[in-house]
Amino acid sequence: MKTYSFQTGRIHSLDSLRAIMMLLGPIIHSAVTYGVIQRTDWRLKDPTAIHAFNDYLVLFIHAFRMQIFFMVTGFFGAMLFYERGIMKMIKNRLARIAYPFVVFLLLLWPLLLFGLQFTGMVFAGKEDAFAQALAVFSNSSSFIPAVTLHLWFLYYLIFMTVAVIPIALALSNAPQVTSKITTFFEWIIQKPVLRIFFFATFTAIIYFMIGQPDVVGAVSFKPNILTFFYYFLFYIVGWIFYKSKHLLGQMMRLDWGCTILAVVLFTVAFLMPDYFNHSMEIINQSLVVWLFVFGVTGLFIRYGSHYSAVMRYISDSSYWVYLLHLPIVIIISGLIVDWSLHSIIKSGVAALITVFLCLLSYHYLVRATFIGQFLNGRKYSLKFSDLKSQE
Repeated sequence: MKTYSFQTGRIHSLDSLRAIMMLLGPIIHSAVTYGVIQRTDWRLKDPTAIHAFNDYLVLFIHAFRMQIFFMVTGFFGAMLFYERGIMKMIKNRLARIAYPFVVFLLLLWPLLLFGLQFTGMVFAGKEDAFAQALAVFSNSSSFIPAVTLHLWFLYYLIFMTVAVIPIALALSNAPQVTSKITTFFEWIIQKPVLRIFFFATFTAIIYFMIGQPDVVGAVSFKPNILTFFYYFLFYIVGWIFYKSKHLLGQMMRLDWGCTILAVVLFTVAFLMPDYFNHSMEIINQSLVVWLFVFGVTGLFIRYGSHYSAVMRYISDSSYWVYLLHLPIVIIISGLIVDWSLHSIIKSGVAALITVFLCLLSYHYLVRATFIGQFLNGRKYSLKFSDLKSQE
């Protein structure tokens, strides 16, 4: 197996992987409105267009998106810690995670309440939905966030940063322990079948502790300890992987096979739930998660390790698109309620319009402005030719 070396200045494959995982947000938050399953955490349902495929899509993306995101974020967190030092890492995490979390939570909360009110009344057939929804802005309590919204991952990343720093410092003072951990990790990561079962075991234990093959809702300001440990597992795997980054190429071993098998196992469980008891559901989902993690990551390393101006632009814009998209996709769903489209197409249209509006606002209002500097640490040129020259 060929060993690949990567410059840690910018690893294009992982950078693109993180961006695509974020951009799946508009898709999942659009599809959930047009699904059949009535969820307690998402009550909006278009009364004219629902289909089970949208439920499949939501659960399918949910099976790997945030798990991969946290793993990649752990990798880049370790890069900051070991290459720039603890103080620069803390400063970076404050600037890129903590501050955007606070600012956008305050800005988006009233917009989200307006969107939920507007679209909810439209779906219920109420007249003057827009005018009635505007009343949200006249209530002072509407400006005080009650939950963390879709920004919960930033909230948990703050706690993960606080948790990982003392662990990393302790291990830095225990080189023999660090060496043993790294040696074992490198051994297991080079065995594509064994590593699936090894990491799936830890995931299954957490699922059994939760009592279901899924993590509980994470939007409360009171952190859920099991949710934290669940995603922290992926974060730590990414963190340790940084110390063995010369083995990133190992992720390509059986990448297609892992991805295809994950799709098959997930689809079978979705279509034939009656054939799976509780324990089988947990074991199956635990395997699916890590099959996706290693499979999808391997595919990005296989096909996305070279510089692409288009992917660089997408990576640069993904943070803004994710932060902004939720109230927009909710409002769009209300605006297109009367469109005579199949629910699957309608879901796709809502997601596409949302992404288009977010990208349009990013290009003209964010990329070359102080907002872009606030989110990404710098302002970027609006000229696409400047992106090509960075290769």
